[in-house]
Amino acid sequence: MFDVDFMALLTREVLRERAPVLIAEACAWTVGLSDQPHHLRRGGRLVTTGVTIGVRAATGLPLSGEEDGRLELGDARPGSFQDALNALAPDGTVYVERFDLQVLEPFVLATCVQAAERARATRRAAWLELLDELGEDGRDLVEVVRVGEWEAPLRIDAEHLVLAALGAVPLVEVEAEGLPLSLVRAAEGIARTAVTPAAASQPAGPDAAGDDLAGTLFLAHAALDAAGLTLPVPRAEAETLVTALLAEGLLLEEVPGVLPHLPVQPETAAEVQAIVAAAGPGL
Repeated sequence: MFDVDFMALLTREVLRERAPVLIAEACAWTVGLSDQPHHLRRGGRLVTTGVTIGVRAATGLPLSGEEDGRLELGDARPGSFQDALNALAPDGTVYVERFDLQVLEPFVLATCVQAAERARATRRAAWLELLDELGEDGRDLVEVVRVGEWEAPLRIDAEHLVLAALGAVPLVEVEAEGLPLSLVRAAEGIARTAVTPAAASQPAGPDAAGDDLAGTLFLAHAALDAAGLTLPVPRAEAETLVTALLAEGLLLEEVPGVLPHLPVQPETAAEVQAIVAAAGPGL
């Protein structure tokens, strides 16, 4: 008899195996969060408290308010990772929404795909029967995962794993743990960018170049968060984006290189390129 639950069980098995990777990715995601301005909602309006999230956490004050955030995160220890997840971002959302989008969702999808690959290799008969039930040919594993609907329940399991491991840990400790991987991830993102002939002719070694680019990308993300721009950044805010990047310490010539790794609309990237080209080295 066909076991309709075998893939649900297998996805949970693979998630348990990958739990250390998930925790490491969660830590890396927090890097720079304590440097962001702290916000509260007062009388329905989003206001800054005049300090950063890190300063607020260090003084033992709660980062999240009663009006916003998820109820299941509301009993967090002040200054903890869980408390930071419920804190308000500059755009009025809470950081847990970004965490879901940037960490949990891609991680869970990758986990489900790995489970599908394992099922295809080790449980061939059950796998073929499953494909028949789903009406899929199995060539696109991401699509098989979507149709199978294994992501939603696994995302809940993944969130519980993260909160069990990091929920009560002070944010500053989580950031410190995630810093090495954060720099690696930034360098990997830069490395995936096509190498231009000019870049290929540079004498600097790959390690030095990777460190510089990773640092630049880190500053770019910090600038994006601090500026409170709409995400993905629309064309109307292209000039504000350029100003924020330069204010954070990026050089004018570094701006085009970070655009592929920022949440900006295609027309925004083109507009930023035009602004940089028009400004020239004198900006």
